[in-house]
Amino acid sequence: MIKRRYLLILLLLFSSISLFLGVSTMNLKGLIDFDSEQWHVFLISRLPRLISILISGASLSICGFIMQQLSRNRFISPTTAGTMDSAKLGILITILFLPTASMLIKTIVAVIVSFVGTLVFIAILSRLKFREQIFVPLVGIMFGNIIGSITAFIAYQQDLLQNLSGWLQGDFSLIMSGRYEILYFSIPALIIAYLFANRFSIVGMGEDFAINLGLNYKRVLYLGLAIVATVSSIVIVSVGVIPFLGLIIPNIVTLYLGDNLKKVLSHTALLGAVFVLFCDILGRSVIYPYEISINAIVGVFGSAIFLYLLLRQYQYD
Repeated sequence: MIKRRYLLILLLLFSSISLFLGVSTMNLKGLIDFDSEQWHVFLISRLPRLISILISGASLSICGFIMQQLSRNRFISPTTAGTMDSAKLGILITILFLPTASMLIKTIVAVIVSFVGTLVFIAILSRLKFREQIFVPLVGIMFGNIIGSITAFIAYQQDLLQNLSGWLQGDFSLIMSGRYEILYFSIPALIIAYLFANRFSIVGMGEDFAINLGLNYKRVLYLGLAIVATVSSIVIVSVGVIPFLGLIIPNIVTLYLGDNLKKVLSHTALLGAVFVLFCDILGRSVIYPYEISINAIVGVFGSAIFLYLLLRQYQYD
């Protein structure tokens, strides 16, 4: 069992490494001596990058757990339910029709489109006769690929493919003061998720069960999906796509803590933040002074862990 204090120690350790890792010279002595150049690097680049990593890792991991609770399927996440692909479509819509829109407007449009896309997936899920653990995410991946293909086709037709790819490439290297603050909007959504955690667990047990307990099933379901769509879209607009995070972190936590949503939310947030922080440090170190995007690093680790979870589930079945 991974105790919370160990995760906190790793978080502090990796955070310290992240703050002082980079091409620009910055060290503790310089900060203590109030070196203006080093403090400029710290406040404009390093600290915003660290904050964005922590918020992105924690929030996407919690979103994955919420989706798994609502669907009662351990392999559902924003990556495997079409949520992120729908958010990409939303960003393309703003590039096409609102090219000068602010990040807030882009986020709002992405939230709306990703929410609608997630609702469509849930509707498809409700009509499936076979609800095996492995079959459902495959349907979600196919649904997401359809949306992604439509997005890529429109972007290609409008000569926006490169522009869209630049927006969606998960990368913390461009995070600076003034470009990441929208991530703070995900924090209230996560607080709401914690307050409604028990209700999300009840909704996951089925509509009849939830109604018998006096719960408004659809209202709570839509609230959970709205939180997932909002947080996922905020991260995509600010940072880009970070694949598999909402899938693997909740499953790892479930293996040693169970699936009581309210009980494991803090562990999920901490482990998600530590994992993304570790991947970011690795990406900045492997070919230093150059950098590998967080999208690629998390994709490699995430796909390997996803395959392991699938094989593990198959063995137990």
